[in-house]
Amino acid sequence: MLPTTPVTTVLFDLDDTLFDHMATARAALAATAAIRPALQQVPLEELYQRYSELLEELHPLVMTGQLSYLGARQLRFQRLLAPYEPAVSAVVVTQVAEQHYRHYQRLRQPVAGALALLKCLKPDYQIGIVTNNRTAEQEEKLRHLGMREFVDALITSEGVGVLKPDPAIYEVALRRLGVTAAETVMVGDNWQADVLGALAMGIRPVWLNRLGVARPLAHVAELASLEPLVDVCQQLIGPH
Repeated sequence: MLPTTPVTTVLFDLDDTLFDHMATARAALAATAAIRPALQQVPLEELYQRYSELLEELHPLVMTGQLSYLGARQLRFQRLLAPYEPAVSAVVVTQVAEQHYRHYQRLRQPVAGALALLKCLKPDYQIGIVTNNRTAEQEEKLRHLGMREFVDALITSEGVGVLKPDPAIYEVALRRLGVTAAETVMVGDNWQADVLGALAMGIRPVWLNRLGVARPLAHVAELASLEPLVDVCQQLIGPH
């Protein structure tokens, strides 16, 4: 469904919408496992699924101040290694976590088409990032990916004090950019946080469904990828 009110502003989630966390995490886990005998025979997808489940469980605790970032990272890798290295020491857990972090930083990559999309939109539209993460981390990530110059406002859960889909984080985004919900589009990969969060605010969502799972609401616009650019732009802003 194309917009009825002219779009002036496009909001994006960052992780797994513009930044390819899935590909980066898999590559970093592969590099980490390659130098640990106990992990070398573990299927990468098994490691990734366990890593993702732990991240999903612990990340909200960091964002709500119940765990420190480093404490959560230590706990995540302690629990990740436990089935394969039951007697692993805290010192080794710290070493593995730090190795993985270095690999992750080095291997970061954008979602295919993301940078071209931002470059295409920026001359005519405001761009905001609304993300459930730490401000410093997301600022640095945008700069590393060459995206920061295209972003008019970065709104983080750390900065606002709530996580998507809480309406407050979207209210801050609209206020900071000086726009109404009716002239805004939200693009994100997380159905609950990005799609339902936007819908609750009257913002038109576009779901980035790179995994090809079933769409819960047929009227919500859907993208399988951020390419080809012309098709994506038409989905976001209509004929141009």
